Amino acid sequence: MTPTDAPHHPRRLIVLGSTGSIGTNTLAVAEHLTRTAIQPFQVVGLTANTAAPTLAQQATQHRCPSLALADPHTPFPANPGLDPTVFRGPNAAEQLVHETDADTVVAAIVGAAGLPPTLAAIQLGRTVGLANKETLVAAGPLVMPLVEQHGSTLLPIDSEHSAIFQCCPELGSQNSSPKPAIRKITLTASGGPFRNASKAAIRNATPEQALKHPTWSMGPKITVDSATMMNKTLEIIEAHHLFGLPADQIDVLVHPQSIVHGLVEFADGSTLAQLGPPDMRTPIQVALTWPDRLPGCSDRPDWSMMSQLEFQPPDLDRFPALLLARRVIDQGGSTGATLNAANEAAVDAFLNRRIPLGRITELVTDALDATPTTPITSLDDVLEADQQARRFVEDRLASSPVSA
Repeated sequence: MTPTDAPHHPRRLIVLGSTGSIGTNTLAVAEHLTRTAIQPFQVVGLTANTAAPTLAQQATQHRCPSLALADPHTPFPANPGLDPTVFRGPNAAEQLVHETDADTVVAAIVGAAGLPPTLAAIQLGRTVGLANKETLVAAGPLVMPLVEQHGSTLLPIDSEHSAIFQCCPELGSQNSSPKPAIRKITLTASGGPFRNASKAAIRNATPEQALKHPTWSMGPKITVDSATMMNKTLEIIEAHHLFGLPADQIDVLVHPQSIVHGLVEFADGSTLAQLGPPDMRTPIQVALTWPDRLPGCSDRPDWSMMSQLEFQPPDLDRFPALLLARRVIDQGGSTGATLNAANEAAVDAFLNRRIPLGRITELVTDALDATPTTPITSLDDVLEADQQARRFVEDRLASSPVSA
């Protein structure tokens, strides 16, 4: 779609997790759109965990009136020219969402910590740009009905889910349009730093090796998830909730160039794909400006230099995390919250050199085996399953410690 000739009113924007990779790119896109007078944005809320100096710089640059810091003890730099409201503590981001009028909320807090403020934005009927895949993985049975109930609009920012949405917007579960006849959707994966590594090399990889992603620049947790391909497990589960498709209609292909981000295959044999360079500013802008298509600030590929695009099925023996996606989708209930929390705890242990990389998937599988599946009817149900999984991983590590 093309923008109308009428001037756009400023959109009030909250960025949850503004100091991370997605957050900083979101602010860059908003600044570009405002500077070019295509679609102005007014940044009204920013949140961070402990990165107070960066948050203060962002607040000054964007004249942001409301901020949130999850760590209540981190000092916030004084700025005589700006006197923002600063919410403090573990519930600060959720409080900011409740007390700050906004049109769009970009949910970019990594992990389960992003769930409460994202739910708050949905319950307020905001347009939510979802970059936090854990929200739907842990609480999909709760989130999607709330989107419908409160008239919120949920737009995916993960590059793969944005690709599927761009190819077929009617797939959005909150979209009332008739669903097209879909045979399957395919999410692509770069293969991470260990695409061609042996099973032993993957199992014993160090944090330094796991954090060297070949095509994307991301935070440490997401990069480790890419190394184990747990990120694709999370994305399959997210796609199930977001697009309302069963597990057998969601496929994964390894595509090391990271140019094709997603494909939609229709029942008549036609396939649509979304292509672009590995630049998160594109899916971010799609979410910020939908349904308009506006000039962006992302890099442009030189298609004349693109001699080869490779695709291959993932190796489930070397990347067994992918086998967990169908299990979570089929079992439903609290299994998504269990998987997500166990993975977060195991990734933290790996980054702190308590376990080798290969132990992450084993711990997650053990947590799923040991934890009963319960219904998800409230945020408390999600948080209980989350804490139970974290306790399991910590107890297992304490009883059988393994140094990386």
